[in-house]
Amino acid sequence: MSPKEPAKKTAAKKTAATNKSVASKAAAPKGKATPTRKVAEAKLNVNAISAPATKASRNRDKSAVREARMASRAAYMRGEESALPARDKGPVRRFVRDYVDSRRTVGEYFLPAIVVVLFLTVIPVRAVQLFAILFMYAAMLYSIVTGFFFTRAIKKEVALRFPGQSVKGIGMYGWLRSTQMRRMRAPAPQVTRGDKI
Repeated sequence: MSPKEPAKKTAAKKTAATNKSVASKAAAPKGKATPTRKVAEAKLNVNAISAPATKASRNRDKSAVREARMASRAAYMRGEESALPARDKGPVRRFVRDYVDSRRTVGEYFLPAIVVVLFLTVIPVRAVQLFAILFMYAAMLYSIVTGFFFTRAIKKEVALRFPGQSVKGIGMYGWLRSTQMRRMRAPAPQVTRGDKI
């Protein structure tokens, strides 16, 4: 046996004894109740930057955010350039909105017509149901055909009034606006029907 081996055994015994004492301390009762999850999380979530939020301050913040959102929505509906999303910004898009809003189109009556058709298909008379379905398809076809010519007219008018501006997507933008009921359009119409644009 070498002289180093007893030293190794002694060190191993000391380490084992230390581990046992640590384990016995961990197993011993703490003398106090385990904190609830709420209390433990509150100790962890201390924010040194700001004071804890009270219910009143949270309500104030919510109402301020709500008011800002309502003001932004009102500006959007008025057509203010700063509040518009990218798809609605610019003088060309404003012109297209005014061009569409100054005219009466078949597309804006398509949704109410579909509601009437759905009501008529519930009636148990075969002839009424057939008429309703034929009317729906005829209205849809008419809306698509007139929409095609309407988009061409919009593109032509934009090319005349805004030379050098791209007309890509302008026709579809105008046609989709024309298929919405007037009071549901966003931004809200800024012109009345029949106005010269």
